[in-house]
Amino acid sequence: MEVCYHANTIAAHPDVHSPVTTLTKENAPAFYEPDVQILTSGGLRIPVHASLLVSASPVLENIIDRPRKHRSSEKVIPILGVPCGAVSSFVGFLYTSRCTEEEMEKYGIHLLALSHVYSVPQLKQRCTKGLGERLTIDNVVDVLQLARLCDAPDLYLRCMKLAASRFKAVEKTEGWKFLQDHDPWLELQILQFMDEAESRIKRTRRRRQEQGLYLQLSEAMECLEHICTEGCTSVGPYEVGPTKNRGPCSKFSTCQGLQLLIRHFATCKKRVNGGCLRCKRMWQLLRLHSSMCEQSDSCRVPLCRQFKLKAQLEKKGDDARWRLLVKKVVSAKTISSLAQQKRKRMEESRGTVGDYSIRSFKL
Repeated sequence: MEVCYHANTIAAHPDVHSPVTTLTKENAPAFYEPDVQILTSGGLRIPVHASLLVSASPVLENIIDRPRKHRSSEKVIPILGVPCGAVSSFVGFLYTSRCTEEEMEKYGIHLLALSHVYSVPQLKQRCTKGLGERLTIDNVVDVLQLARLCDAPDLYLRCMKLAASRFKAVEKTEGWKFLQDHDPWLELQILQFMDEAESRIKRTRRRRQEQGLYLQLSEAMECLEHICTEGCTSVGPYEVGPTKNRGPCSKFSTCQGLQLLIRHFATCKKRVNGGCLRCKRMWQLLRLHSSMCEQSDSCRVPLCRQFKLKAQLEKKGDDARWRLLVKKVVSAKTISSLAQQKRKRMEESRGTVGDYSIRSFKL
């Protein structure tokens, strides 16, 4: 024996299909006879099984367990305010845990509201995902309002991001005009979200620029040590001396700039009076190196030990801003070193895999 809708309940609604899965005594004896009816706004009565509603929704469980005035009266649960098809799809999901793309396209907003009201988290998750994939400029404000009312934070955030990124188009829609007239608080929240998003973008851009500067200073410190210990194309220690046959190093662009700065520093006449900006820059690089160097006794970089002794004799360390700069440059140097090691390991592993794949062929 099979259970389905009674013919008289759906005769007047040919567009509404039965959501109840065909059941038999063998596979579901507890669901054999429907004992509850769901009443929709259009007058449609959907026969369902109370035990299934109780297991699917705590809200429906409370409604079913509520005492009735007359014991003989049949159990009727009204679900009003949404189309009959949406209620039918909702009941169908309670039975099958499935919702078709067609149902989501047609009743997605109504199903989200029903899933929230009757506490069906699985359907709520499905609606959140489905509505998020169907967001448009025209419906984003309506979905945003519903997401706030139905406590759907993922969908709410997705709507906020779309409204903020396409605000000029969104503010021309009817939904936005309605929002301005009836929900100024949500309008303020959207504008605040846009302002915060712009601030985050600016902070991220500024942080990246600062990190780039610290990386450049870290690279300059490495090049300074390289020039003073090994020598580069045009500048080097006395016992090594530059050679024309020496090829450019891996960071030649930075080394070349430093070599030009060192040559200028060695011959500049304005340096004595402190009137040369390029010499001041060289002094700052030498001081920065001294603050970072941990081997000042054996360091080959000029004035490294002198800067440290000067700081000790004055009995006052570097100021807070200078200490912060040193800390940032050291951190950038560490991050750069770790990134290079990781990149090197990946290249080695890729080469090992490539060699193995080549050896696996018979030539």
